Amino acid sequence: MDDRDRYGRGSENAQPDGARVMPHVQRSTPPSQRQYGGQQQGQGYDGGYDTPYDSGYNTGQVYGQGGPSGPGSQRSQGGQGTGGPRPTARPGTPPNWRRRIKIGALVLIIVILGTSIGTYFWADGKLRREVDLSKVIDRPASGKGTNYLIVGSDSRDGMSAADKKKLHTGSAEGKRTDSMIILHVGDHGDTMVSLPRDSNVTIPSYKGSSSGKLYPNTGRQTKLNAAYAEDGPELLVRTVEYNTGLHIDHYAEIGFDGFASIVDAVGGVQLDIPQAFKDKDSGADFPAGKQTLNGSQALAFVRTRHAFAASDLQRTKNQQKFLSALASQTATPSTILNPFKLYPVMGAGLDTVIVDKDMSLWNLASMFWAMKGVQGGGDGKQMNMPISGSTGGNLVWDKTKVKQLVQELKDDDTVTVSGN
Repeated sequence: MDDRDRYGRGSENAQPDGARVMPHVQRSTPPSQRQYGGQQQGQGYDGGYDTPYDSGYNTGQVYGQGGPSGPGSQRSQGGQGTGGPRPTARPGTPPNWRRRIKIGALVLIIVILGTSIGTYFWADGKLRREVDLSKVIDRPASGKGTNYLIVGSDSRDGMSAADKKKLHTGSAEGKRTDSMIILHVGDHGDTMVSLPRDSNVTIPSYKGSSSGKLYPNTGRQTKLNAAYAEDGPELLVRTVEYNTGLHIDHYAEIGFDGFASIVDAVGGVQLDIPQAFKDKDSGADFPAGKQTLNGSQALAFVRTRHAFAASDLQRTKNQQKFLSALASQTATPSTILNPFKLYPVMGAGLDTVIVDKDMSLWNLASMFWAMKGVQGGGDGKQMNMPISGSTGGNLVWDKTKVKQLVQELKDDDTVTVSGN
């Protein structure tokens, strides 16, 4: 038997001298040389081999370290393995941009949803739901659309002496209504109807908001703003519903300081004032033309009545004009998409606006967008409650026109009645 047959088959009878340097480690037989049925693969019928089995002794390999490209090969710092040349590295896989874009879009959606949900709960928690309309008795049936009663009060709560001086509010105790607006939101155009605070109305029977005591209707005639001063928002809603027959769905109120804070938070409101006017009582001093009003100027603008021949009727028109401009200039991408502007505006508004207990953020947003929509004509309409005259300083409503107006609002029809 020659040396190839003795050592190539791993004979146990003898070993080459070089293998004695380290103990022999049995190397597994390659699959191509395993025996099947007493015959090795690759071995011919004459007992020969297509390819002789390489034991690895002739290369100086130590068993268990693997070949040059095997998993056990050791690489030196110079990049050469101990058993042969370093294998050629595979080129880097190009980035999967489609997968990256999908992951990026998913992360963005999660961030937006998380921010939106967080903002919703933050804003919802700030709403001052302090008016309980369930205390209002003998209410008219609801019509189509949604009716909001928006009230601007002369509340000075939380104002310092310096604030009162700056805003020309005076220091009267308690609070009364400086403005009252019915905002109807419907499918045939939104309508703002101002109720002059000097409107002559009947105080109906009502249940005290705090005492729960029932006060009967005595036929007492008084100014509309007296209802608010007598028993707050609940009696005001009761009085408006009784004298109009229109169901009020939601209530929103803001005081002097809150109004000015919102205007300042939005960066001022631009108005086109057609005629210059001054009023020492409100602090108004405006030239004619386009100008941007800050918080204190805006408050003076909506409170002024002594500078106009139409007095309170002109003031209610100015109030509608300003509210629409405020809503229009706030609901813009530069405010909504800018968190450094949006959150201060929302914070100022939500901290100072008092609403009814059933008012949701969706209702509040709907009210806001409706005020924006009535500006500049279109399907919206701004008007005063129709007036037929006055008595003893109180403004008397035109009963025929008021009845038609209320019916059109109840049916959510296009308003055809004109006001003063």
